[in-house]
Amino acid sequence: MVLGQYGPAQARRRAVEVRALGTSIPGAAASVLLTGDTRTRPDGVVGALPYGGLVATIDIRPVSHQRWDDVVTLFGRRGNDPGWCWCRRFVAVPTEQAGAPRETHDNRAALRDEIAAADFPPGLIAYLDGRPVGWTRVGPRDSFHGVRGNRALARLLDPDPGAWWVTCFAVDSKSRGGGVGAALLRSAVDQARAHDATSVEGHPVDVTALKGDRASAASIFTGTMSMFVSTGFTEIGRTFASRPVMRLAL
Repeated sequence: MVLGQYGPAQARRRAVEVRALGTSIPGAAASVLLTGDTRTRPDGVVGALPYGGLVATIDIRPVSHQRWDDVVTLFGRRGNDPGWCWCRRFVAVPTEQAGAPRETHDNRAALRDEIAAADFPPGLIAYLDGRPVGWTRVGPRDSFHGVRGNRALARLLDPDPGAWWVTCFAVDSKSRGGGVGAALLRSAVDQARAHDATSVEGHPVDVTALKGDRASAASIFTGTMSMFVSTGFTEIGRTFASRPVMRLAL
């Protein structure tokens, strides 16, 4: 669900302040000024956004039913298609839709209902100067049918009800390549830690192992290995040459 990409040369010329906000995210008051290249450094720098010489602010907020319109907005034109993924790929189909053909599923309504009824926020939204520009889903690993039922993952993952999983990322095409995804991943870790998770895991893409010169946006919707590594995750195995499984113990 990743929505374009700016090259590193462009990103190096930009600056952005990142603040993780929201009562469910520890360290919410912390903020860092991001400058330089898009690598994470010891001083907390994780990237930069394409906004000329201006300093922009990213707020990471837990999703809620009050923020539903923002979810629709950041998904762009796909927001008009109820059958699009709507970040439901790894989640079990609602009972009322279980017998229907997949192409008739109303994923938009399913996500809206899930957010409204959730015991804790199933995702996080990134705002750039008040505008929604990014999304990630994070939650207990056992809650994701698409993870539990994946035989390749089962060979690598130990049973652990305390493990959380980051499923995917969506970033507005105009805001890509500047650390929005990394900021979301860091806040996802904070979200998991706040709910006493034992670890956070993900199944990103190692773009260096892909064929071709450039990874498409659609091929890296689960994130990139470099982003996970820069956030402190380590590889525990691979389901495919380009698909590492990453884990961060909490």
